Amino acid sequence: MTARFDSVPNRRAIVDRRALAEELAALEAPDTMRLRQAAALHLKKSLEAGRAEIARRLLDHPARGHESAASGAFLMDQLLRVLWDFTTTRLYPNGNPSAAERITLIAVGGYGRGEMAPFSDVDIGFITPWRQTSWSEQVIESMLYSLWDMGLKVGHSSRTLDEMVREAKADVTIRTALLEGRYVWGDTSLYDEAAHRFKAEVQKDSARQFIAQKLDERNERHRKMGGSRYVVEPNIKEGKGGLRDLHTLFWIGKYMYAVREPAELVDAGLLTKLEYKQFRRADNFLWAVRCHLHTIANRGEDRLTFDVQREIAERMRFADRPGKSKVERFMHFYFLQAKMVGDLTGVFLAHLDEKFAARGSRFGLPRIRRSPAKLKGFVLDRGRLALPRDDFFAEDPVRLLEVFQLADLHGLEVHPLTMRAASRDAKLIADKRTDPRANALFMDVLTSKRDPETVLRWMNEAGVFGQFVPDFGRVVAQMQFDMYHHFTVDEHTIRAVGLLASIEKGEKREDHPLASGILDQIASRRALYVAVLLHDIAKGRGGDHSILGAAIAEKLGPRFGLSKAETETAAWLVRHHLLMSATAFKRDLSDFKTILDFAEAVQSPQRLMMLLVLTVVDIRAVGPGVWNGWKRQLLTNLFDSAEEVLRLGHKQKGRGERIAAKQAELAQSLGRDIAAFVGRLPEAYWVAEPDDVIERNARFIERVGSAQLSVEATVYPDRGATLVTVYAADHAGLFYRIAGAIHAAGGNIIDARIHTTRDGMAIDNFLVQDPLGRPFDDPGQLARIEAAIAEALANRARLTERLAAKPLPRLRADAFAIEPAVLIDNKASNRFTVIEVNARDRPALLHHLAYALFQSKVTIHSAHVATYGERAVDTFYVTDLTGDKINAVLRLKSLERRMLDAAAGMGEFATAA
Repeated sequence: MTARFDSVPNRRAIVDRRALAEELAALEAPDTMRLRQAAALHLKKSLEAGRAEIARRLLDHPARGHESAASGAFLMDQLLRVLWDFTTTRLYPNGNPSAAERITLIAVGGYGRGEMAPFSDVDIGFITPWRQTSWSEQVIESMLYSLWDMGLKVGHSSRTLDEMVREAKADVTIRTALLEGRYVWGDTSLYDEAAHRFKAEVQKDSARQFIAQKLDERNERHRKMGGSRYVVEPNIKEGKGGLRDLHTLFWIGKYMYAVREPAELVDAGLLTKLEYKQFRRADNFLWAVRCHLHTIANRGEDRLTFDVQREIAERMRFADRPGKSKVERFMHFYFLQAKMVGDLTGVFLAHLDEKFAARGSRFGLPRIRRSPAKLKGFVLDRGRLALPRDDFFAEDPVRLLEVFQLADLHGLEVHPLTMRAASRDAKLIADKRTDPRANALFMDVLTSKRDPETVLRWMNEAGVFGQFVPDFGRVVAQMQFDMYHHFTVDEHTIRAVGLLASIEKGEKREDHPLASGILDQIASRRALYVAVLLHDIAKGRGGDHSILGAAIAEKLGPRFGLSKAETETAAWLVRHHLLMSATAFKRDLSDFKTILDFAEAVQSPQRLMMLLVLTVVDIRAVGPGVWNGWKRQLLTNLFDSAEEVLRLGHKQKGRGERIAAKQAELAQSLGRDIAAFVGRLPEAYWVAEPDDVIERNARFIERVGSAQLSVEATVYPDRGATLVTVYAADHAGLFYRIAGAIHAAGGNIIDARIHTTRDGMAIDNFLVQDPLGRPFDDPGQLARIEAAIAEALANRARLTERLAAKPLPRLRADAFAIEPAVLIDNKASNRFTVIEVNARDRPALLHHLAYALFQSKVTIHSAHVATYGERAVDTFYVTDLTGDKINAVLRLKSLERRMLDAAAGMGEFATAA
C-alpha cells in the first residue's frame, strides 16, 4: 500500500481485498456474462459496506475531511484491483499476452489525487501501447459494465500512448486530468512509459500556457458561480473559495515544479509553512463538509443548500451561542475558510507573476496605466503598490490604511505580496484606531467617488478593515440563515457602499431615477456613507440590530471625524434603515394616516432623501432578483407623499394635485371625457395605482361594458410580473376565491390592490408570477388564469377540490422554522383595522388567510403582499361588514386565533379551503 493512504486507519475494516478476491474466486456460473454479473453483485455489496464504514467513521470524527476523502479513494483502489484481477484471470484469461496486449489502469482527476467523496465520479483511464486488440477491448468493456452494475458513475477513457500525448496537448481539461494520473493496476512498465512521455512531450516548456489557461478557466468558473465566495448557498467544489481553487493552486505547482504532495509547495517556495498549514486546514474542512454533504444527500452533491446546512452543523458539532445559531456559526467558519483560500490564491498569483509573466502583463490581473516609481514611500512595481522593505508597515502602522487610500486615489492595485504583509501585520492597526490621520484615510476610502467597493473589499481581504473597525470584524464572513440574503453581512455591506457610489456617479440613473436625482441635494454625504457602512453592523448580537447599530454609529461617528449633527443623522439612519421599506411594502399608501405616521418618524426632507437612498442600496445589495420595478414604484409613491407633508405644501405636486394630474393624463391617453369613470372610483384608487395600470383598467372596463364578471391577464414587463385584473360585482368572499383560483392555475400573488366602485363593482389588480419568480407570458397560461378565476367566481368549479388535487411543491422554505405571528393594529389607520401576518411562505397562503377573514365576516379593503425569502408578510386593511373598525376584544381574539391557524396551515386550513 502506498504512503498516500497512510492516514487511513484500520483499512481492512473498510475493505479486505484478499478476502474479497477469495470470495470471487469461489464463484461459479454457466457463462461469462452471468459470472461477471455475480462478481459485480459481490463487489457492490463490498462497496456499500465500505461506504457505510467510512460514513460511520466520519460521524464519529466529523472534522477528518482528509481521512474520509482518502478512505473513499482507498476503497475504490481495492475494488478496481480485485475487479481487474478477476476480469483478466477468470473472465478473459490471457496467460501469455503479446507486447500489444498490455494495459495499465490509471486513476485521474480527484481520484488520481487520492481524494474521493462518497458519491464522487470514478475517473479512470485505460492506456494501451498501440491500437487496442480484441482482448484488451473485452477487458475494458467488461470492467466498465461491472462498474456500472455496481451503481457507480464512471468517467473513463481508453487511449494509446500516442493518443494520450496528442489529446493532452490539444485539451487543457484532459491535460489536467492526466497531470493527476496515478497508477492503480496493470502493466507497470507501460505506466512508467506513459508518465515519462507526458512529462517530456506534454509538460515540457508549456508551463506558461497551462497557467494562463487554468486561471482563465478559474475566472470563468467564478463568474458562473456568482462571482463571490460569500453567497449563502455556496458550491463547495466549484464556487469561489472552494475546493477547486485549492486544486488549481496544486495543479499549477505540480506543473511548474513537479510537486507530488501539497506539502512540497513549501519547498518550492510557493507557500510559507504557515500558509501551508492554512492550506491544509481549509482543504481538510472543505473535504469534511463535502463528505457530509454527499452522505446526507445520498448522491453526488456539491451545493451547500439551506436544507442541509443545519444538519451538517449538527454533525460537525457546532453549538448555539447567544445571538448566533449553530448553523450560522458553522457557515461563518465555512466563509472564513473560503476567505483563507482567496488569500492563498493571491499570494500564489504573485509568485507566478514574478516568475512567468511578461513585463507589463500579469496573470489574473488587468493592465493599468504606468505610474511613478515611488509614492509616499511605497514602491511602484508595474502599477502595483509594493513595499520597499518587509518591516515598512511595522515602522508606521497607519500605512496599513494609507496603502489602500493610495490605491484608490491613483487607481492602482496592491501587490499580492503587500497584501500578504498587510494580512500578517493587520493587528498593528488596532493601536491606531483613534488616530485622526488613520481615520481620515479610512473615510477617504469609504466616501471615495472612484471605486470604494473594490478597495474596501481588498482592505477586508487583508483583515485590516476588521482590525481597524472591530465591530465590522464581528460580521466578517457572517451569514444570515435565511433565503432572502444572498451574501454574508460584510459582503452585503461592501456591495451596498459600491452601489451608493455607482448611483452617485450617475451609473444607475435608468434603474434608480429618483435616487440619482436627489443625491446631489443631500447635505452630508459622509453621514450617508457611514450609515450604509453601519446599517447591519450589529447583526448576530442577539438583539434588535437597528437599535444596537445606532449605538455603534453614535460611538464611531466622532472617531471617523463626523460632526455631532452628522453623527446624529448617521445613527438615526441606522436605527430606522428598515422603516421605509416596511412602510412601502406592508402598508396601504393610499391611507393618508400611513403617510402622516411615516412623515412624523422621518421629520425632515434631508432625512427622507437619505433614507430613500439607503433603502434602495440595502435592497439592491441583498442579491440578484430582489429589486424590481414594483418596489421602485412603491418607494417612489411613499417618497412623494411624505415629501409633500414634510415640505408643508411647498412641493410642486401635492396629493390632490397628483390625483388631478393622473386623471388629466388618463383623459389625454384615452382621448375623451372621463368624468363618468372618475366619478365611479374613490380617491384611494387614484393614489394607489400607477398611471399605466389606471389606463389599462379604464380601457378594460370600457371594453367589457355592463358585464358582471370579466377577467384580464396581461404581461406587465415593467414589474417583472403578470397583471391580472378582475372586474366583478362585489360580494363577500370575492378576494379569497380569486386568490385560490390564481394558485390553482399555478400563479404566485406578489401584490394585490382591491378597490370597490361607488356603484358596487370590484376592480381588483393582482401582480402574479410563476413559481420561479417570472411573469406568465405564454398565451395558454394567461388564458388558463383567466378561465380559472372566472370559473371560481361563477361557482362552476369546486375550488376546494381543485386546490386539494394540486400537490404542494417541496419548498426550500421548509428548511426554516418560522413561528407564525399575527399583529392587529387599530392605530395605524383612521378608518381600518390593520392585520399583519408573518408566516413561512407557502403555496396558497394568501388564499388561506383571505378565507379566514371571510369566515370571520370582515371586509377586505386592501391587501399588501411582501416576501423576504422564506418569510411572507401579508397585511390586510379590513372593517366589519358595516364598514367600521373592529374593536370588540373577544372578536379580535377570535380573529387572531383563526388567522394564526391559517398562517400555520392548521385545523381546517391543513388542506386548501
